[in-house]
Amino acid sequence: MKSLDLFFLLLSVLSTVGGQLFLKLGADKLAPLLEQLSWGTFMGLLKIPELLVGLGFYTLAAVTYILLLSRVPLSIAAPSVSLVHVFSVLLGYFVFHESIPLSRLLGLGLIMAGVILVVAQKPELS
Repeated sequence: MKSLDLFFLLLSVLSTVGGQLFLKLGADKLAPLLEQLSWGTFMGLLKIPELLVGLGFYTLAAVTYILLLSRVPLSIAAPSVSLVHVFSVLLGYFVFHESIPLSRLLGLGLIMAGVILVVAQKPELS
């Protein structure tokens, strides 16, 4: 993977994680709005800045993922963005003080190993 490809991958992953962070922060403010489901509830979503910022991050993530797809095979790009799961768990731990059980740590290790195996390219024998 070339350095620009890696840049697009990391920007897409980090933008997705940023989107998740802000959507979670916005979702935590939703409880009062959800007591009554109505058109006003939907419009209230548009008044929560964290949700709008989260959607902005997701837009950036989509654009950078499209740029990544224009440069690398889908069979490399798609598995590589599973790093979002690793960063999301770490975000949950450090920002929202969520626990990380051993089984989840093992799963994250498997995800990281899988991404390394998918992205690593062996030199072709001639």
